[in-house]
Amino acid sequence: MAKQPNIILIFTDNQQASTLGCYGNSEIHTPHLDALSEHGVTFDNAFCPNGFCSPCRASVLTGKLPSQHGVHAWLDDRKSAEWPSSWHALDGLNTLPKALKSEGYATALIGKYHLGQPTSPAEGFDNWVTLEDGHVRSFYRNKIFDNGAVYDQPGHSVDFFTDKGVEFIEEQTTAKTPFFLYLPYPAPYGHWPATKETDENRHTARYADCPMHSIPRSGLSKAAVDGFMLRNNETSAHLDFSMLMRAPNDLGTLRNFYSQISMVDDGVGKIVATLDRLGIADDTLLIFTTDHGLSTGEHGFWGHGAATLPSNLHRAAHSIPMIMHQPGLTAKGLRTKLMVSGMDVFATVLDHAGIRQDDSTVPSRSLLPIISGTDLSNWGADVVYSEQEETRVIRTPKWAYFKRFNTLNTVFEDELFDVEHDPGETINHAGDPAFAQIKQVLDDQLTAFFDTYAEDHADLWKGGVPLQQSTRQKHWSEAWGESWQPVFSYEQN
Repeated sequence: MAKQPNIILIFTDNQQASTLGCYGNSEIHTPHLDALSEHGVTFDNAFCPNGFCSPCRASVLTGKLPSQHGVHAWLDDRKSAEWPSSWHALDGLNTLPKALKSEGYATALIGKYHLGQPTSPAEGFDNWVTLEDGHVRSFYRNKIFDNGAVYDQPGHSVDFFTDKGVEFIEEQTTAKTPFFLYLPYPAPYGHWPATKETDENRHTARYADCPMHSIPRSGLSKAAVDGFMLRNNETSAHLDFSMLMRAPNDLGTLRNFYSQISMVDDGVGKIVATLDRLGIADDTLLIFTTDHGLSTGEHGFWGHGAATLPSNLHRAAHSIPMIMHQPGLTAKGLRTKLMVSGMDVFATVLDHAGIRQDDSTVPSRSLLPIISGTDLSNWGADVVYSEQEETRVIRTPKWAYFKRFNTLNTVFEDELFDVEHDPGETINHAGDPAFAQIKQVLDDQLTAFFDTYAEDHADLWKGGVPLQQSTRQKHWSEAWGESWQPVFSYEQN
């Protein structure tokens, strides 16, 4: 029997692809990730399935859309005391750790979880080291849940989780056990209060005088203001949402954000060095990606896809870095422009581990043919799909089409961008009769995709309900009635 490959999935928190040197950023310091790109496979058109943290993590771990697993928004852990005991959003679903554990893998989550109660392991994880907060409040001074032990950790969370990851790798190498390490760093994050902290890390001085020209500082868009007003009216005031209005022009925030990216780069470098030191690099597929993109001022807003009203998945909030590396497997230095999704990590990992998946309800696609440089004649349509509650998106190399769900009281415009000639997505052609046929073709593709994969219980566009919360409660209540409410389990429906 061939040796089972180790799998390391390194995840960052809120980061568009253009914030790395290997994606063209000249102000950032990311030598380890740049080297990983140089020796591995880099995806220039990787996109998130949703613009929020929790839904994207759920999609990577299940290979499914939010309209299947039901996590449509960030899980509000400020209300975790009201959650069911030991509740995990993905309980009962087939996940990467469950599938790999069933095939003899040692499995670990070491980092940010944000898919349920952090106090006890989710299904499939043997090793469980996470922090209390899903909404990152600080890169320092975090409460840690470590395989039953609870303690405060004063140091930088990226360094802490990196060291824990190294320990896990060393233990499994000594035991000669194939392993799956899910290492989701709670950085660079990009939101206050974390990026407003005055604590200095070892890269703070590097950016002290950085002009930050790589971040567009411009006026706020109407959609950003409308989004802020919605949150201000409908959301608990415990979080300082005013940062979404001010961060793009706050140099301290911008420089701190970049310093945290360099901290992550250090962590990646230490993990790579550990694989080399232990002689297991050739046996290990290392995947670096993030949950979702983050607009850093593009289109006049800061944040994720739901930071505007209506929601959007412009490239800045949709594009994610994705780099894969395993000597002997991945084509050295390959860059591909094929359209891929964060969801595709699921099928890629299971395919590489030799675990057969016959579930036709999973839209995840294996990227093994791409990263190994083999024949792509059967790859299929070069397209990705995403959703952000009332906004659904289809992207091709030529077009980006945003379709909106409207109610009798609330009507949002659809948007159609020619990304080939308008990469900044500034000219909306959706209402132009000259583009009506193109819009209809894309609309038909988008509709067919969701008709194929969305599941009624979680399909908001058909009256389904999300797990734990929605950021568009009023919108869906207008559509489906005042009784429409999020749930914790679909057995309650």
